[in-house]
Amino acid sequence: MRVAMIGTGYVGLVSGACFADFGHTVTCVDKDASKIERLHQNIMPIYEPALDDLVASNVRDGRLAFAVDGAEAIRTADAVFIAVGTPSRRGDGHADLSYVYAAAEEIADLMDGFTVVVTKSTVPVGTGDEIERIIRQRRPDADFAVVSNPEFLREGAAIGDFKRPDRVVVGTNDERARAVMAELYRPLNLNETPIMFTGRRTSELIKYAANAFLAMKITFINEVADLCEAVGADVQQVARGIGLDNRIGSKFLHAGPGYGGSCFPKDVKALINIAHQNDFEPKLLQAVESRNDQQKHSLFNKISTHFDGDLSGRTFAVWGLAFKPGTDDMREAPSVVLINSLINAGAKVRAFDPVARETARREFPESWFNEGRLQIVEGQYEAAIDADALCLVTEWKPFRRPDFRALKRLLNTPLIIDGRNQYDREQVKREGFSYYGIGRQPVQA
Repeated sequence: MRVAMIGTGYVGLVSGACFADFGHTVTCVDKDASKIERLHQNIMPIYEPALDDLVASNVRDGRLAFAVDGAEAIRTADAVFIAVGTPSRRGDGHADLSYVYAAAEEIADLMDGFTVVVTKSTVPVGTGDEIERIIRQRRPDADFAVVSNPEFLREGAAIGDFKRPDRVVVGTNDERARAVMAELYRPLNLNETPIMFTGRRTSELIKYAANAFLAMKITFINEVADLCEAVGADVQQVARGIGLDNRIGSKFLHAGPGYGGSCFPKDVKALINIAHQNDFEPKLLQAVESRNDQQKHSLFNKISTHFDGDLSGRTFAVWGLAFKPGTDDMREAPSVVLINSLINAGAKVRAFDPVARETARREFPESWFNEGRLQIVEGQYEAAIDADALCLVTEWKPFRRPDFRALKRLLNTPLIIDGRNQYDREQVKREGFSYYGIGRQPVQA
């Protein structure tokens, strides 16, 4: 089938490349000419493992193309996907749908013959109705169907998630659109992937509900972690004990410095706003958002407590800047809150991340780099030189088994703040370190 993908961000580029790998003919369209030029050179605008190889092979085989002008791709497409950004608006937290509606207007003007218009972007409930209204108003004669097809891609594992999903959700009551969507995803039949057809509004809500539930699960175990610290329990053992219950499951029960990224914070906020727009008070979701904001200060609070609130003139090593391993995305990352808090308290920070170093240079004020208050270094042990503590924020694989003896020689103070409960407390103690985890009892050297 012929597919036009409007938007070459994270969702659009991964989805377009994977559909091409399924054997469809895909054109990814983006107004950013420089981005399209880089894609023609196989330079990816995002970090995602193996994406460059997937794109290159499908371009070489003639199934994947990139364009600034989407006229031909939209005109000949069986399905046009809207995969543009829907960031939270400043001030009110509502999803900004301006890019979605602009794409709908462009599609309306260009499509020819029966066309399935698919919303891949994460959008509030009822957005599909508005897209349909926009297209019908501009093209009363058009033959089309608007479908909701939310994405469930995890950064760092997106290609596998697309090709081996837990489920595919398609929101439509149009039989012709249903047939087109079934054909697009037919290669997944080999894996017996459930394809769930629902109403459009139900499909739109499924995406938000899924992310909000996972955010709630993370927040729950972080709340339990604080209780564990208060009563002398170990949150890792508690998480294992409840996670072995099949009704609960072990995933997303890892205590840490709070969730971040491009999806959970934005989607929880958007779902809260959807509830408010419909005169409903989402007390649980509001508590999740508030508690997660609080959790992002947990690492700083442990550091401040250890040093009796006096951090001025001290230097801290930070391992991990991205909000999770496998990506360079620092949106809503706990590392940002930690670094801002440390520097505002008069400390200096020396940070390392395997892939997010350039992202970090854009995240923080240039003056901090110029004044030497913040350094982004090229090696994980370089970050520890003359630091008063090591703070593990993101659980990248290279951080899992560090050379503790080397760390002890490099650090001014043998202190580890383990934001991911990655290290064995007793081993760290034997190596002569003081140690703070999340939901675990501290160890003093």
